[in-house]
Amino acid sequence: MKRSVRTTGSGRSRWTSLARAIQIAGIWLGAALLTLPLPARAQTLRPYAIVGDAIPARLTATPGDVARGRTLVVERSSTCILCHSGPFPEVRFQGDLAPGLAGSGSRWSEGQLRLRLVDASHLNAATIMPSYYRIDGLDRVGSSWRGKPILSAEQIEDIVAYLASLRD
Repeated sequence: MKRSVRTTGSGRSRWTSLARAIQIAGIWLGAALLTLPLPARAQTLRPYAIVGDAIPARLTATPGDVARGRTLVVERSSTCILCHSGPFPEVRFQGDLAPGLAGSGSRWSEGQLRLRLVDASHLNAATIMPSYYRIDGLDRVGSSWRGKPILSAEQIEDIVAYLASLRD
């Protein structure tokens, strides 16, 4: 029995045209996905040096963005306001377990803020603050976060820029 294949006006089968359209759509989707930034947990850590009680050099080539940093601090996903309070009148519930963030830029340098975000346990081994940019030597880490930083280098720098801008 011979199968008949219905063709379009150009002589190609409908199935060939459909397969080609799906292939082109896949190429476009793949190209679009390559332009998206990687989530923090899929990125590798950039090297940094601790000097005294600070990480003086930025983790990125460019300074952080104050507005993005504020957004990150206020979002529950970064967990900052679960323990800290600050100048966030729009946020109803703020933490009181840790120092308030108001005036952070007057109390600490950018390098000191950076170390507190990257690895607060370097300053206080008993701290409950997460190490946002450290992956080695951590004991209480959920399986989906093992080997992955909580925040990206860019997010760390955005938060540092915001906290440094908070002056009394």
